[in-house]
Amino acid sequence: MRKQNGKLKIEVLCSIMDLSRQAYYKHRQTIEKEALDGLIVAQMALQKRKELKGALIGQRKMYQLLTPQLINAEIKIGRDAFYEIMRDFGLLIRRRRRRVITTNSNHPYFKYPNIIQDIQINRRNQVWVSDITYIETKHGFTYLFLITDAYTHKIMGYYLSRNLKAASAIKALEMAIAVCSDPLDTLIHHSDRGIQYCSDCYTKLLKDNGIQISMTQNGDPYENAIAERVNGILKVEWIYQLNFDGYHDADQHIAEIISVYNKLRPHSSCSSLTPDEAYEQNGVLKITWKKYFKKQPNDLLTKKAA
Repeated sequence: MRKQNGKLKIEVLCSIMDLSRQAYYKHRQTIEKEALDGLIVAQMALQKRKELKGALIGQRKMYQLLTPQLINAEIKIGRDAFYEIMRDFGLLIRRRRRRVITTNSNHPYFKYPNIIQDIQINRRNQVWVSDITYIETKHGFTYLFLITDAYTHKIMGYYLSRNLKAASAIKALEMAIAVCSDPLDTLIHHSDRGIQYCSDCYTKLLKDNGIQISMTQNGDPYENAIAERVNGILKVEWIYQLNFDGYHDADQHIAEIISVYNKLRPHSSCSSLTPDEAYEQNGVLKITWKKYFKKQPNDLLTKKAA
């Protein structure tokens, strides 16, 4: 009886919608397939985040990472439909904004000019950018010192410190120098005008290794755009999702996060390669994302052939 009632309802619906029963069943199969595909896509996204140690990468980046899997699974889905699935399953990222001041440029040390303002960055180890970001733990703040290769976005050196002293910045720089595979005398070190980077001990280490010194001039974040971008990626995609017990817990996680960042996270500004892959690449790296915003002056993200 229940089966007959179901058939009767279908016939009534087909009559109202002026559809054949074949068209009705095809439409229902399409809806069911879309629902199943949506569930599979959401599971793929969750698995990818697990592989990336819980990184909450953005929707555009996630779509790019999952595209090969979607093709293999014969799931045809556009970017907008992908965003809708991420929204329906509560997988969109909520941005957190909080700022702790890590730069003190009110000091007596010499402040160097910005010498990368008009140059074209077209190879690895041509320009390193340095910056400091804070990481909150249950027992107070710690500070992450980073040295990043501007061309490949590879983090060359880092150090997590309990303080903002120049000695901590030096440890990050020493790591970067130790892993650099190219001559240092053609390298430019770019940073803000913070006391750590202007201090005599830090600039001496740069000069002793033949590294040129460049600094921002006006406090404009676009003068150190790549360093700011890397900080943002680490914090939004990983650090904000974790609650660190203290320094040692944070230090252990930071090592894992930077390893995953360098080895597994592709950059659309580097031919969609991971930083490690881009660092080993011989050809010219290309931007593969659409520019939605007006290009800023001196944008270091633009890479051109020499």
